Amino acid sequence: MQELSGLTSDGKQFFAVSDSDNGTLRIQVMGRDCVVKRTITAPVDPYDVEDLALTPDGTLWASDTGDNNKSRSTVALHKVSPSGAVERFRVTYPDGKHDAEALLVDKTGTPYIITKEPLGSALVYRPTAPLRTDASVPLEQVGRVSLSTTDTPGGPLEGTLDSRLVTGAASTADGSVIALRTYTDAYLFPVPDGDPKEAVVKALAGDPVRVPLPNEPQGEAIAFDPDGTLLSASEGAGTAIRAVAGAAALARPAAPTTTTPPPPAAAQPQAAPPESSNGSWQNWPLALTLGGIVLVAALVIGLRFRRRA
Repeated sequence: MQELSGLTSDGKQFFAVSDSDNGTLRIQVMGRDCVVKRTITAPVDPYDVEDLALTPDGTLWASDTGDNNKSRSTVALHKVSPSGAVERFRVTYPDGKHDAEALLVDKTGTPYIITKEPLGSALVYRPTAPLRTDASVPLEQVGRVSLSTTDTPGGPLEGTLDSRLVTGAASTADGSVIALRTYTDAYLFPVPDGDPKEAVVKALAGDPVRVPLPNEPQGEAIAFDPDGTLLSASEGAGTAIRAVAGAAALARPAAPTTTTPPPPAAAQPQAAPPESSNGSWQNWPLALTLGGIVLVAALVIGLRFRRRA
């Protein structure tokens, strides 16, 4: 496979997609040893597939939204069954053309596209109406995400811009945590309870936990295992799938501690108040995530940094 751009996992196997143009949408199904077991071939000719999402029923969503030169009048989402049956949905931005490499699908089945913006914040879009196979559906902007520059090494541009460009997205199997990645870092957002139709928007408006993903030559793929392990991968021959065990827990608030209230002061005037417990996720040492990084297996992927329009 050349130019790995999208990755997802059901815990037993990986699903991976390339953004190279070969006239057919091909999704590689790999074992945990990263050996390709089979290929899901969908009879559709994509333009520039940039991300992959997996829903609980086994449906794969391929985000055909790459547009480096801002030349596309519409972009597409391909809904692919495990057998390869495919539906193509075209969508249009309300404010001009965008390059986008990140896709999320929420609990209601609504897709969200997050743009790759070299200037300013990444923009978040979703359809304004149910998707159709026979007509384009307008998108609406529902949020924006501002990421700060970091000093994490990696990326193809060898500069601070690598740490701000959004190149992929993922959601945990239960939808409680979503992740955005840049070429160099991952950002984990806890998803609040409440209206599932607004959960992604509210989550991306919050403060994320940053997980550095150093030294990935062109990191564009990100996913979660069902147990909350964060997976990331890059283009490049001999690069590996990186695993950060327990990463999803870093973005979840700690469970509240139940303590027995002290007796009234008059009954026990000398009783000291119980020690407070601070278990909020904001105070977890981020360095712990680095200790959980494991290289799972080498992916043999052709190194090609020249991107197609």
